Amino acid sequence: MTVSGRRLTQQDIARMAGVSQTTVSLVLNGRAEGEVRISQETRDRVLQVIRETGYVADPVARRLADRRNRILGVFTYEAVFPAESADFYHPFLVGIEECAEEAGCDLLLFTSAKVVQGERRRIFSAESRIRLADGCVLLGRTVDKDDLARLLTERIPFVSVGRRDDAGGPVPYVGADYPPAVRALVERAAALGHRRLAYVGVGVGAESYSDRLRGFTEAVADVGAEGLHLTSADGLFDAGVTAVLAEELADGVAIVRAARERGLGVPRDLSVLVLGAHTTPVRTDIDFTGLRIPRREMGRRAVELLTQVLESGGAPQDMLPCELVEGSTLAPVQNAPVQNAPVQNAPVQNAPVQNAPVQN
Repeated sequence: MTVSGRRLTQQDIARMAGVSQTTVSLVLNGRAEGEVRISQETRDRVLQVIRETGYVADPVARRLADRRNRILGVFTYEAVFPAESADFYHPFLVGIEECAEEAGCDLLLFTSAKVVQGERRRIFSAESRIRLADGCVLLGRTVDKDDLARLLTERIPFVSVGRRDDAGGPVPYVGADYPPAVRALVERAAALGHRRLAYVGVGVGAESYSDRLRGFTEAVADVGAEGLHLTSADGLFDAGVTAVLAEELADGVAIVRAARERGLGVPRDLSVLVLGAHTTPVRTDIDFTGLRIPRREMGRRAVELLTQVLESGGAPQDMLPCELVEGSTLAPVQNAPVQNAPVQNAPVQNAPVQNAPVQN
């Protein structure tokens, strides 16, 4: 609604309600100022005028008053609106939206989906509007370290979804606590007689990958088993392993397919455990044993931590536990090991290796 062709102001609302502009401001912000107390009758009268006029507070003026516009940004390094709702990022967005709504904040999506000269747009591009929001949640498998460093240097409030290494200082984040969950899976496999295990996946790059491989490396050493790190399924069936921990769901599906093509049963001849979902939907009817990443909970927690950053600063960090999924792809070792040519004393390899895709 407008008055004489102009936008309604707090002064207009105050005049219509017969109160001061300060009273209108206090009612809009839902707080008292000093010892000022507003009667319920006065508050109801102001709210009634607001409802009748359809008045909406000017976000710029409101931001100048309290340095907040109650808008939280979500910056994505990958496209997050897929054709299928089962996409990897959907639960994160659900959690972010739920918690933002509870906090009385709106969401503003900053997307890097636009590709310029083969590269996705970064936070601080010429078109960046990141400062329109009070703070920002960063969402993506990998986050540019230069962006993190600049966010810290310029004191822009943000929280990363996913653990991040320091970038000139501690990075505020909420992550999935992979190492304990991977350890639990290795211990479960060892208890069923598996003494030679393989980790299939890159294991490097994103912190989530290195955390999973670290959990595997430490666990196989602690249980006295042998571990092998492979970036693809090439050579897997000649390595004499009886249990495989696949970094991604797609890896696990490809390994099961390759095993069946060789006449091997899963889990009769080879147990296959999956350590996470995949950014691209993978259709499968295989009931994998593995772990569930708490994506929805991480989205909610990211907003909670961002609120904490906005209120008191600092770099809060939190790791949420992964849930173990029973599944049907882990079984006791059979008398005959799955092998063609046993590999002697093969340690877990930690050196960076080629990022070869899982082969069918």
